[in-house]
Amino acid sequence: MGNTFHQQVAIVTGAGQGIGYEICLELVKNGASVILNDVDEELTSQATAKINNQYKGHCYGIAGNAADPAFIQQMVESAVKKFGRLTIAIANAGITVFGDFFTYTPEDLQKVTNLNLGGSFFLAQAASRQIIKQKEGGTILFMSSVTGHQAHKNLAAYGMTKAALEMLAKSLVVELSPHKITVNTIAPGATLTERTMQDTSYEKTWSSITPLGRPAYTSDIAGAALFLISEKARHITGQSIVIDGGWTCISPSPYE
Repeated sequence: MGNTFHQQVAIVTGAGQGIGYEICLELVKNGASVILNDVDEELTSQATAKINNQYKGHCYGIAGNAADPAFIQQMVESAVKKFGRLTIAIANAGITVFGDFFTYTPEDLQKVTNLNLGGSFFLAQAASRQIIKQKEGGTILFMSSVTGHQAHKNLAAYGMTKAALEMLAKSLVVELSPHKITVNTIAPGATLTERTMQDTSYEKTWSSITPLGRPAYTSDIAGAALFLISEKARHITGQSIVIDGGWTCISPSPYE
């Protein structure tokens, strides 16, 4: 196990599989202790067990709704109780609800904004309060998307929330910099995960329209995430990195 994140303690939401899981695995592999969260209790248990099989005791799973401020506070308190402190918060949990703009329902809009925006906002708030108490600084990372940069069919609500997260990171620079807390955003493009691979044409379609010739792997996204929360990025704050193999430069539609 490496020591890049020795004595660092992170919360990662939406981490039962896919990008969130990969980030947890890489953090623990590099010396961090991690609170792994997912709304699905079985996924949380399985993911935590997989990581602890390799790196015993450095991953603690907490299943629950990452949009609920009371639960978010519980995760922060659990991090401190279990590992003594909290230094990193990664708001990875998010939901995609496709839908035509003209028929999109208030219920779907509420669902998307509650988790994507509310969950991210209140995780940053709760984590920052704890980090400030410790007086040692820390880092917050939000998960945006290429849909926050480029219009995508049937994703107006989702794209809106992702663009908003990038503005949230910029805004929080004012609030958090005096406390030596950095806050940044990564914006993944098409990525091969358990969810996206349920579409059997996904990899072929995105390989054909991505300049670098393939969609991202979860390790591509995790690599950028770990850079932004590392000491190497200690003077980077309020920024967003797009990780999409060049897709947003030309933006061909996957539907054509």
